[in-house]
Amino acid sequence: MIKVDRLTKRYGRTVAVDEISFTVEKGQIVGFLGPNGAGKTTTMRVLTCFLPPTSGGATMAGFDVLKQPLEVKKRIGYLPEIPPLYPEMEVAEYLSFVGRLKGVSKSNLARRVDEVCGLCAIGDVRFKLIGRLSKGYRQRVGLAQAIIHNPDILILDEPTAGLDPKQIIETRELIKELAKVGEHTIILSTHILPEVEQTCEKVIIINKGKLVATDSVENLTHRLRGAESISVEIESRNGELDLSEAQRRLEQIPGVSRVILKDNKGPRAAFEVESLEKHVVRGDVARAVVEAGWNLNELRPVAMSLEDVFLQLTASDAETAAAGGAQ
Repeated sequence: MIKVDRLTKRYGRTVAVDEISFTVEKGQIVGFLGPNGAGKTTTMRVLTCFLPPTSGGATMAGFDVLKQPLEVKKRIGYLPEIPPLYPEMEVAEYLSFVGRLKGVSKSNLARRVDEVCGLCAIGDVRFKLIGRLSKGYRQRVGLAQAIIHNPDILILDEPTAGLDPKQIIETRELIKELAKVGEHTIILSTHILPEVEQTCEKVIIINKGKLVATDSVENLTHRLRGAESISVEIESRNGELDLSEAQRRLEQIPGVSRVILKDNKGPRAAFEVESLEKHVVRGDVARAVVEAGWNLNELRPVAMSLEDVFLQLTASDAETAAAGGAQ
C-alpha cells in the first residue's frame, strides 16, 4: 500500500531525509516516531505531495508521489498537527465543502457527512461555527475532514493533541476501527509513546533524517534487550523475609547478571532479575525460590517500554554519528 524507496530530501546543504526506505501493508497502523528535527514532517509532506523528493521516491496506493500527485491525493486523507479548518463555517457546511473538493459525489455527500459526524462524535456540534468549538472538537472535525472521501491511506500528525483522556481513548478506538476492516492504512505520527504502543502494529523510527528501525514493538524490545528480564515476587512462610538472603540466592543462579529489589512489604518482596545475554533463567529462578522454602507469588517477563526502545535507538544513533565525526 505504501512503499518508500531511498527517499531523500535536501534543503541546500541540509539533508532533512537521508535515503530512508520502508513499506506499509494494507490495513496496518504504523507509528512514525523521531525526535524533533528528525525528518518526520518532511517525510509526511513528501508522501502527501506537498513537497517533491530530491531523490528516491515513494508510491501511495500504487501511485508515484512525483509522477502522479493528483492520483495520490485522491487516495489519501491527511490530518496535520494544526487542522485545516475555516472558523467562520459551520461543521456540516465545512465537511460538505471539503467533500466536494475531494470528489465525493452529490448523491453520497450528505450520507458521508452523517457517517463521519457519527464516527468522530461531532454530531452534536454539526450546526455550530467551527470558530466557537473547543480545541478537542476542532481536532475531531479535522479527523472527519481527513476521512470524508473514504481514502485508502490516512496520515495523521498528532491526532489526539488537545483532547481530554476520554476523547483520546475514543480517537484511538476510531483509528483501530478504521484499519480493522482493511479499508484504511494508517501512518500515525505522535510524541505520545504509550499511544503508539496501544494503537500501532508496527513502528518506524527515524533520527537525523536516517531510518533507525522499522519493526513491531515486540520484536524491537526483544532485539534490543538481547537478554531476559523477569519480575519475581516471593513471600516468606514464617514472618519477615530476609532480603539479603533472598537477593543473594537469586544472584547465585547461573546466568543471572543482576538482581534489583523493586518492592518490599513485610514478608513479601518483588525483584527484577536480569539474565546474561542468550540465557533463559525463568525455570531456575522458580526452582530456587521453591527450594528456599518461599512462596512464589509471581513470575513474569518484563518488556522494555517503547520509550526505552526509542531512547536507546536514538541515543545510539547520535553516539554513532558523533564518533564518526570525531574520526
